Amino acid sequence: MIRVVLPYHLRNLAGVGKEVSLEVEPPVTARSIVDSLEAAYPALRGTIRDQTSLERRPLLRYFACGEDVSHRPDDEVLPAAIADGREAFLIIGAIAGG
Repeated sequence: MIRVVLPYHLRNLAGVGKEVSLEVEPPVTARSIVDSLEAAYPALRGTIRDQTSLERRPLLRYFACGEDVSHRPDDEVLPAAIADGREAFLIIGAIAGG
């Protein structure tokens, strides 16, 4: 089971708590996690990534084991701690300003 922590606005949209658990087929990647998340919670389609290009929305970041993995390839295998549920995969809303 993969654990995913969602930002407040996505939790409200999906109608879930802070953390959700998902069944994700190996290899566990950012793409496979978001695919499973969108399949389980259709209201999130198009909110985390663009529906056409499948690119992550600019004001969202992905974190795995304390590292920002947002700019790594979406098909890069994530650490074993994410795959076995010891650590949660975090989707964080970035803050913009000047």
